[in-house]
Amino acid sequence: MPENTANNVDLASLMQRANRVLAQLEAWLPPAPPEVDWSAHAYRWRKRGSRGWLDAVHNISKIKTNDLQHIERQKGVIDRNTRFFLAGKPANNVLMTGARGTGKSSLVKAMLALYANQGLRLIEVDKSDLSDLSDIVEQVRARPEKFIIFCDDLSFEEGEAGYKALKSVLDGSINDSGDNVLIYATSNRRHLMPEYMSENLEAKHQPDGEIHPGETVEEKISLSERFGIWLSFYPFKQDDYLDIVHHWLHELGCPASDIEACRLEALQWALERGSRSGRVAHQFAKDWAARHV
Repeated sequence: MPENTANNVDLASLMQRANRVLAQLEAWLPPAPPEVDWSAHAYRWRKRGSRGWLDAVHNISKIKTNDLQHIERQKGVIDRNTRFFLAGKPANNVLMTGARGTGKSSLVKAMLALYANQGLRLIEVDKSDLSDLSDIVEQVRARPEKFIIFCDDLSFEEGEAGYKALKSVLDGSINDSGDNVLIYATSNRRHLMPEYMSENLEAKHQPDGEIHPGETVEEKISLSERFGIWLSFYPFKQDDYLDIVHHWLHELGCPASDIEACRLEALQWALERGSRSGRVAHQFAKDWAARHV
């Protein structure tokens, strides 16, 4: 066999073996993250192995600020802070805490519906992915839009990695998070971490009468203090709950006579669920409308 022919055969065999090795490697390696669709108004941070990317959300749940009843002060504060953010003025990270179903996460979505056409964007990040916050900030740093990183139902147990990552991004990291990113978070815990009676024993009483909390309490407070705005949400009074029921029934097309007739059932519905929240009111309204409209 001529030398050139032998070399060609060896090369072809080598290429075939190389292709088989590459095919095996591709089967084991995760696919590359898709390109970010910057035309979307909302995103979720997704993870596959060690790789994360911004996954565009095109079907966004629509809720208007008028749908959120009896939280006028909270709406005013969030709206003002968001407008300052969009205008390039100083704005604060926001922590919303309190009773479940009172409109905390809905208020964030309502801001997106209100200001998406002015460049506001929303990135939803699960608590388990908070360690990637610095990567998310880097991805959007050069973008012209304004991004709210939204962490819903946020709370931490002792020693969770996301705690320090969030603390670093909020304040204290050598790497600036930029002027086009804010964090809006909701939680049922004011200080985001469980609190124990034993921690009160760490408090120190000074000779001048001042009381200084122990180091454990200081550590827990230090995270929530990095949010410039704290907003509390409270359970609704009975009349407020009924107002919200009536609002949703009207939105769902119920006639006024049916709306007036639902009072007793609406109260029973709330009693069975142990809550007079906006979420419970909306759930009742959907059930009533389905049966009567």
